[in-house]
Amino acid sequence: MKRTFSSLLIVLAVILAGCTSSSTVNLKDLRVEMKENPIGIGVSQPRFMWKITSASPDLIQTSYQIQVAESPDNLKSGKDLLWDTGEVKSEESVQIPYEGNPLQSRKQYYWRVKSNTNQGTTGWSDINTRSMTLLNPSDWKATWIGENKLSNPGETNQGKTRLAARYLRKEFAVDKPVQRAVLYISGLGFSESFINGKPVSEDIFAPGPSRYPNHVYYNVYDVTDLLAKDENTIGVALGNGRYFGMRDQQDALPSLLAQLEIEFADGSQTTIISDTSWKITSQGPIVANNEFDGEEYDARKELNGWNRNGFDDAYWLTADVMPTPAGGLTVQANPNLRIQDEIKPVSITERPDGKYIIDMGQNMVGRLAINLKGKKDQPITMVFAEILKEDGSLYLDNLRSANVTDIYTPAQDGSFSWEPIFTYHGFRFVEIAGLDYKPELADFTGKVIYDKMKTTGKFETSNPMINQIYKNAYWGIRGNYRGMPTDRPQRDERHGWLGNRVTGAYGEAFIFNNALLYNKWLQDIEDSQSPEGSISDVSPRYWTIYNDDVTWPAAYFYVANLLYRQFGDKSAIIRHYPRL
Repeated sequence: MKRTFSSLLIVLAVILAGCTSSSTVNLKDLRVEMKENPIGIGVSQPRFMWKITSASPDLIQTSYQIQVAESPDNLKSGKDLLWDTGEVKSEESVQIPYEGNPLQSRKQYYWRVKSNTNQGTTGWSDINTRSMTLLNPSDWKATWIGENKLSNPGETNQGKTRLAARYLRKEFAVDKPVQRAVLYISGLGFSESFINGKPVSEDIFAPGPSRYPNHVYYNVYDVTDLLAKDENTIGVALGNGRYFGMRDQQDALPSLLAQLEIEFADGSQTTIISDTSWKITSQGPIVANNEFDGEEYDARKELNGWNRNGFDDAYWLTADVMPTPAGGLTVQANPNLRIQDEIKPVSITERPDGKYIIDMGQNMVGRLAINLKGKKDQPITMVFAEILKEDGSLYLDNLRSANVTDIYTPAQDGSFSWEPIFTYHGFRFVEIAGLDYKPELADFTGKVIYDKMKTTGKFETSNPMINQIYKNAYWGIRGNYRGMPTDRPQRDERHGWLGNRVTGAYGEAFIFNNALLYNKWLQDIEDSQSPEGSISDVSPRYWTIYNDDVTWPAAYFYVANLLYRQFGDKSAIIRHYPRL
């Protein structure tokens, strides 16, 4: 009996000790500027944040300590630290600004944090990284390049515009082991970038849209693993996006600014920049691309291997030096769009005219990937709509002037796979023409596209009707995240109307981690103001509408307040207060 009682005391002591040990209090979700291990930070005082977890309730942080260094070894040894806060008595774990030695362009930095709590200490976190972007204008050596003319039949920069995609390429040699390689790139309006035939990221429609006379965004990618020994090729396809817009007079043609910086293991460096040594063509397979009207792809004009070594580009043109955009070149802080979901159709119906109607089962926003069989030179046409008429045909009246049509022309008889890269549609139904057989459901995949962000909340009740209303709202919100919060994704508009988000943005923040998107949109609103300070009802200001009231412009300060209330980010209020 005595031995049993002693054993119980030992077990109890172990349990109690565990309740105060570091094993029950942990750190997770370490972030810098709200991103995990970010590449290309563009602020001189980046902000740190973390979460503390425990199996026990009522957890409170009592102090923290952050350390920053230029290497993991320096962190571990505690030597040559750039910043060591020491123990800071505070419950704060959100948006802690860096206050150490000045940070330098391009440099990669390492950091860690530990917290003391009322339930024990966490110990040091895992070592996290962040890297800085090109902080000074003089860091840029690249030149804006492109094709400074309309080269294809039917192209126009007026009214309902039409323009083919541009393809650019540059071969270069790497003759030493590579330590690190970073690509700084802005492809206006949209770009898809490759090194040795492999995409540099999963981003879509990069960079984000902006008020181009004020800001032009660029992205930063670590491409170390994509480089090969000896010969390499960088290839970039340029779509029109909002830079060469869909309607009215358009003077700005697609342009590329790219700077690939390579650090070798021996400490030396080299830089590959966009300049007139690059080759370009607009005679590729994407013969037209437009957010409103769709994408046309002619497989007979495919450039097989254009983004790999050894491609014969003798007939390509020398890239032109393009006008430098007026807007300030700024690293993009918010993530680009990604394929975030996929859905399959639920039915296929044959029409009396031989066309087929594909029903995706619900409205979605994105693009349609197809695996079909075609005939050489016979176009396959896809028209997109949200609803059907009573006779089962597409209802298109609500789309106004938007053509919402993708066209694929096969180069030969047989099977092919394809999806557009420079357009998207808001749709449930797709009308397919040009097939001589009935396709199967497995031949189609709807790829849902919106800004890369986490779904952080959910809502569910015992009432199916309320649940469906929530589901509709969920799909409607994310379907309108397009690098800006838009009004609708289907017709000839798709703008950032402020009125739609005056209070709606706050509700959205309970579902999505949308802080970076809305922080960026506040800059769009500021950029869209008139010289007198009027706030545009549409931001970025692709349409100019100033009503000089406080109804829809109220989104400017409501969204700034949302970022503070929901995410603890007061920087937007400080930054934009002078413009209100």
